[in-house]
Amino acid sequence: MIMNIKAFIITSFAISSSILANSQERIVQNRPYTDLRPFHLGISIGTHVQDLELMNVGPQTTNNIDGTITKQLITTDQSRWDMGFNVGVYGEFRINEFLQMRIAPTMYFGSRHIVFHNSSTATVTENQQDMKTVYICAPIDLIFAAPRFNNHRPYILGGISPAINLSGKDKDYIKLKRYDTFAEIGLGCDFYLPFFKVRPELKFMYSLINSLDKDHIKRIEDKSMLPYSNSINEAHSKMIVLTFYFE
Repeated sequence: MIMNIKAFIITSFAISSSILANSQERIVQNRPYTDLRPFHLGISIGTHVQDLELMNVGPQTTNNIDGTITKQLITTDQSRWDMGFNVGVYGEFRINEFLQMRIAPTMYFGSRHIVFHNSSTATVTENQQDMKTVYICAPIDLIFAAPRFNNHRPYILGGISPAINLSGKDKDYIKLKRYDTFAEIGLGCDFYLPFFKVRPELKFMYSLINSLDKDHIKRIEDKSMLPYSNSINEAHSKMIVLTFYFE
């Protein structure tokens, strides 16, 4: 997890450094009229990490099949970050010189590694779940760009992203809802090359709703899984995304 976080931090610093490294002297501009078009299309490709913010319920009482009652303490968290892959297309509308609106349908392929720590006995035991996730997102972002200088133009963005979760199994301990909504905020920079424009962008996405599918518990056939499934009552999906847009 630490190495993945370092990789994202190093990448974001590299983007900032590349902007500052450009000469402050005026040079010939590549593609000088590309930002004047009212609408333009492009493709995107990138990488990301998915996180899950979990709220544990604490101690719980379980009614066993034989009529006895067992008290258990199970804590649940995500143990690591795994790199994922995202690809999409986008269309961008020019509102004025400094403001654009972007719609960017994107597919995110990733995973989360969930660990359940059972502290009910003298020896702590662990159960695990590898949660493979595929999201289809359709973010709508407003981009606030600085004036272009030579062949680069930094910007910040904010927006909202409706999402569909295509993954999840009934045999899993926990399952996420089919539909979600993310808020997003980020920064990036346009680089104008002789034949195309490339835009590296780093953004953070956070779920605005409780992503946990509470009805999933009713569909679990193996009753021994219930204490683990009941160990949390709220979950919020998060993603850190590094994307390269090409136009």
